[in-house]
Amino acid sequence: MVRAVCFDLMDTVLYDPYREALAAAIRSAAPGAPAAPSEMAKHRDPTCWPAFEIGEIDEAEFARRFFREGAAGFSFDLDAFNRVRRAGYRFLPGVREIVASLEGRALRFVASNYPVWVEEVREAFALDVLFEGVYSSHHLGVRKPAREFFDRLMTRIGVGAGECLFVDDRAENCEAAAAIGMRAHLFDGAAGLRARLVGEGLLGEGLLGA
Repeated sequence: MVRAVCFDLMDTVLYDPYREALAAAIRSAAPGAPAAPSEMAKHRDPTCWPAFEIGEIDEAEFARRFFREGAAGFSFDLDAFNRVRRAGYRFLPGVREIVASLEGRALRFVASNYPVWVEEVREAFALDVLFEGVYSSHHLGVRKPAREFFDRLMTRIGVGAGECLFVDDRAENCEAAAAIGMRAHLFDGAAGLRARLVGEGLLGEGLLGA
């Protein structure tokens, strides 16, 4: 029996505007010239985003460290990034309605890799109304797919792994959830999620066509 459903947040419940925000933020040395993705990738510091997601560094340090030390020709416009990021969030089609329909049928939790921005999103989209709890890597201090993320999540929500359905758009995160005994659903849209919830007995058949 499923007592709780744990949802990833970005690209599962909400659209993630990270890519558009990044395009707005990156400046190349040549005025007006777009930064080639392949060239930009060579100069990025791969450690800064994971560190930001678990709260090891703040937003200003994330922007400062986005490119490796000594990477000439690129800069990161944090104001432009945040302007596009904040304007870009939106519920994915049909998902808000599905989450709302679970009220009284199962506990609902956010279980996401996301930095301190989760608090902005939490307020803007009234996540505390839709979910019984919001937990991200920012709160837990570790990122999916690490086992410790799921161990800390289970401690917080107080439900056994076998009684939880985990929903995420990344296969590696679903596999990690399944490895600790959670049921897992690889998110590919509202229709598939709705069908899975019907199959788990959490929603009625009539909602399949909703």
